[in-house]
Amino acid sequence: MIIDDIRTELTAAMKARDSVTVDTLRSIIAAVQEAEVSGSVARTLDDDEVQKVIATQAKRRVEAAEAFDSGGAAERAAKERAELVVLERYLPKGLTEGELTELVESTLAENGFSERSQMGQAMKAVNAKVAGRADGRTVADMVKSRLS
Repeated sequence: MIIDDIRTELTAAMKARDSVTVDTLRSIIAAVQEAEVSGSVARTLDDDEVQKVIATQAKRRVEAAEAFDSGGAAERAAKERAELVVLERYLPKGLTEGELTELVESTLAENGFSERSQMGQAMKAVNAKVAGRADGRTVADMVKSRLS
């Protein structure tokens, strides 16, 4: 399981005194534990759910880095980007723009989506195939541009 790999890497990072990796992995473990106890019943997350938690953490790092850049805090932005690199080790490889375009076009063609009124259904079908390997806003923009 991914969380076991994270704990193993945390131990190695602690021994290597790699503070960025230690801080990032601790934040992942804390976020996963929080997700496990949220809701009415505590449960163990599977790998897909852990990856969703990590993806959320990665998105927060990107947003924070942009905010720090615009606020003139370059050092803090660099720290956020360094943490993002650690998080990306546990995320599936992202789709290139060409791969995403091909996937969107093939999914729309397979299901016969061609009108804007089908946007919700089209997004559901495309997101099932994308499976977190591309930014949701990018996917939505691409689907929207393909529907006339």
